[in-house]
Amino acid sequence: MFITLEGLDGSGKTTQFQPLLSWLEGRGHSVLALREPGGTEIGERIRDVLHDHRHADMDARAELMLYCASRAQLMAARILPHLERGGVVVCDRFADSTLAYQGYGRGLDVGFLRQLLEFVTRGRWPDLTLYFDIDASASLRRRAQGGEWNRMDAESEAFYRRVQAGYAALIAAEPARWARVDAAQSREAVGAAVRQCVDIAWATVRRRPGA
Repeated sequence: MFITLEGLDGSGKTTQFQPLLSWLEGRGHSVLALREPGGTEIGERIRDVLHDHRHADMDARAELMLYCASRAQLMAARILPHLERGGVVVCDRFADSTLAYQGYGRGLDVGFLRQLLEFVTRGRWPDLTLYFDIDASASLRRRAQGGEWNRMDAESEAFYRRVQAGYAALIAAEPARWARVDAAQSREAVGAAVRQCVDIAWATVRRRPGA
């Protein structure tokens, strides 16, 4: 099973990442934990470039290609091999981030991005995408309180509202793959909701032919 976590920075998805891994491992699964951009030596170097404040003037198309280069390497080197061995992959962000941030946020053509991402991912999309739903203004307040502050965090609230609207459009277009989690709840309530969503998705995946 391939599970991804999506949402605005500050939504709490990273906080829920390790507890989800521990819960899955406790059920006897071989779990591969990844993040985007990153997850490989090449990807981590690209991550440094993308997050560096010195590159504030980076062109949107250059940004897009760097994210896609990191993702292509991650798919080839880690995600696909682990899935083929029957393992579970949990990734903090994936291709939907590109659609939301570079498509809806930056204004790049979403139709073109979908075609590009099909090539980059080799047509393998997540079985379940958990969306940690939080308002853009609340997201900005949380990020300002501490933690990593990278180049993307410096964007305006208007940018993040476009990203938020983009996620809503992605969920509406493919509701069966997405599970919306109210990220304004307590940490414990969010964790319980995440586990419930995974249980429901797991049952669906097991019913597929050949599963």
